[in-house]
Amino acid sequence: MHNGGVFEHRKQPLLPMESFSRRMVRHVLLSLGLLIAALAAGATGYHLLEGLNWIDAVLNASMLLGGMGPVDLMHTAAGKIFASIFALFSGVFVLAVAGLLFAPVLHRLLHAFHLELDLEPDVKNASDSDRGDGDDGASS
Repeated sequence: MHNGGVFEHRKQPLLPMESFSRRMVRHVLLSLGLLIAALAAGATGYHLLEGLNWIDAVLNASMLLGGMGPVDLMHTAAGKIFASIFALFSGVFVLAVAGLLFAPVLHRLLHAFHLELDLEPDVKNASDSDRGDGDDGASS
């Protein structure tokens, strides 16, 4: 069933629920891994550039990643530049992780919708041929 991409092609059958659940677990684990890496990078930056202790550095990085903003004021130019870059990164990062988490669900919904659309012409043609009266619907 592997077609070289992450998701199945629209002409392939819908992924069984067990396989879809495994896909969701992979996406959640990847998202958590990215979140931990971003948090570690942010905390390290605050610790090294601003001299915050590790707890305060993690707190500031967490608050920025969560969209709340920093807790401590930055006192050095390097800390202020880092905080502004990390804030911009955090905004884009949240959107990217949301996309990573929602992609399998949205793909499954769209895939099911396409499969349903692909079946509709077949159902219509099957009902026309089931009549078997040889009438094409036009009156003579």
